[in-house]
Amino acid sequence: MQSPIFAYNEQQTQEHWSLQNSQMLRVLVDGNRDVLARKGSMVAYQGLVEFDAEYQTGNQRNARRRTGEGLDLMRCHGQGTVYLANMAQYVHLVDVDQDGLTVDSSYVLAMDSALHHEVIAVDSLYGISGSGKYQLNISGRGKVALMTSGAPLMLQVTPDRYVNVDADAVIAWSTSLRVQMQAQTHSSGVWRRRGNTGEGWELSFMGTGFALVQPSELLPPQNAQIGSGVAAQFGMGQQGARAQNQNNAWN
Repeated sequence: MQSPIFAYNEQQTQEHWSLQNSQMLRVLVDGNRDVLARKGSMVAYQGLVEFDAEYQTGNQRNARRRTGEGLDLMRCHGQGTVYLANMAQYVHLVDVDQDGLTVDSSYVLAMDSALHHEVIAVDSLYGISGSGKYQLNISGRGKVALMTSGAPLMLQVTPDRYVNVDADAVIAWSTSLRVQMQAQTHSSGVWRRRGNTGEGWELSFMGTGFALVQPSELLPPQNAQIGSGVAAQFGMGQQGARAQNQNNAWN
């Protein structure tokens, strides 16, 4: 049997983390290093590998219920090779160091088991609890595999060059950055978008580091018609787009 499809062979490497291709992650698992992966993200594996649901502490469970932010992980352990993917999204490897990484949990595919993660609140000028209000802070030393819908843009932030990004397009940023959530509006019209531009909530970054955005936006909370009442329209609380749209294909 012959076909061009047979050219897509598995990559031969001894690297613990590597990309099989732009949309699939390849991880070597051994007895000394477990990997935490997004539940259901395994597409293939070789060897004697087991998959167990990762234990969540009481604080993690409470934070998930309160904010909607958190990770549903499985632990991959044993001896072998695991291939991970999610909805054909692009996969990117990031080395986390002492600066830490702040990320939307929806875009985490896998991470080293030695890394620590906790939910943090993003400062908001207006107290909005919609998209971007809560994020996940990952600290320690190790690798994280992030996912994007399309090829992302990495923006460098310096003390003399701050960066503003759409709250529905941002993926991750350096934890060391100062960040503030604000509305692209005049103060008298905070609850509506400015004119008819279609732009709404944004995150403003200052300091030294980077911000990663993707060429795709989640459902904007300002136009969300999920749930009922004014809370649904403006993405607030349990009636907001983020809380009510957990089964979005890109979550």
